Amino acid sequence: MPTDPSAIRTWANAITVSRLLVSPLMFAIIPDDNVGSWAATGLWFVLSMSDLVDGYLARKEGTTRSGAFLDPLADKVCVLGAMFILVNRGYFSVWLVGVIAAREISISLYRVFAGAKGVSVPASRAAKWKTFAQQSAVGFAVLPWTAANYTIAAKGSLVIAVVLTVYSGAQYWLVAVRARRAR
Repeated sequence: MPTDPSAIRTWANAITVSRLLVSPLMFAIIPDDNVGSWAATGLWFVLSMSDLVDGYLARKEGTTRSGAFLDPLADKVCVLGAMFILVNRGYFSVWLVGVIAAREISISLYRVFAGAKGVSVPASRAAKWKTFAQQSAVGFAVLPWTAANYTIAAKGSLVIAVVLTVYSGAQYWLVAVRARRAR
């Protein structure tokens, strides 16, 4: 039986809200040095995998308007929060994370304004890959094997995340321009 689109209490939403509530713990255990942390790696893995689980449940049970709002919010809180901590600790480049943050904020605002007009803006395939790349960048930054001395895995995954972030943002912009012209 499909879920009512106006439902709030769903398993997918419960997982999403849990991700939001656990995020501050993740931020607190990101190490101050460049040696990584198994605890941070494990928690980051759980947070990242729970994103897949809540998406699976939402598709299986039926998507909701609350889930369509909460899931991208949880993604942004988790990823940007962790990246800001890594910038603060001197691990990630402020300008690379700034590019990611600018795209995430602008697309979130676009979704809010489009949603107010009754237009749904689902995540594109490129945006899903972007999220995976961002999660991987944070994962490599806290994984002890790849955190030491900011290895090529951590650096490369952050650069890939930035490229996919810009690419998917440009896709949304082109769709918005085409939709505006069509009206």
